[in-house]
Amino acid sequence: MSGTGTTVLGLEIPSSDPVFLSVVLVVHIPLGLACLAFGAMAMLSPKRRGRHSRFGAVYFGCLLALVASATFLSVLRWHENYHLFILGAASFGCAWFGRTALRQRWRSWVRLHIAGMGMSYILILIAFYVDNGRQLPLWRDLPPFMYWLIPLILGLPLIARSVLWHPLTHPRAT
Repeated sequence: MSGTGTTVLGLEIPSSDPVFLSVVLVVHIPLGLACLAFGAMAMLSPKRRGRHSRFGAVYFGCLLALVASATFLSVLRWHENYHLFILGAASFGCAWFGRTALRQRWRSWVRLHIAGMGMSYILILIAFYVDNGRQLPLWRDLPPFMYWLIPLILGLPLIARSVLWHPLTHPRAT
């Protein structure tokens, strides 16, 4: 980035605007890390009321705030970041779908919940790698389309496995 960016902890941030930097460093990055952590904790928790529900609710709230900050940042640099806005909106849309399937107990709600929340998590990872992959060790040597493809290749089989084989997806459990 020719003179218009700022480097923080070895990562180049594409703006030196103080508002942009403040939102990125104080809001967006911590929310992204919280989403990744709480999403993983929800996925790895026993699927019942308690930890899974709490972690999932925190994930959903952090995701909502993350998408709001991504929207703000995208508006500031629309030409460069509109695709990140689309990924964020799609991620939140998937999470909303999965959460609504759970809350309203749609037919096959367990499978719909797993698919929606799982895709939401994958889309967050894609957005992160698309935005930062060229600066990360190992990732920087990959062609950019791999930033989109690798999270899908790794995540979709895990979602499919859960949708097909998780004990809660059997008819007697729904």
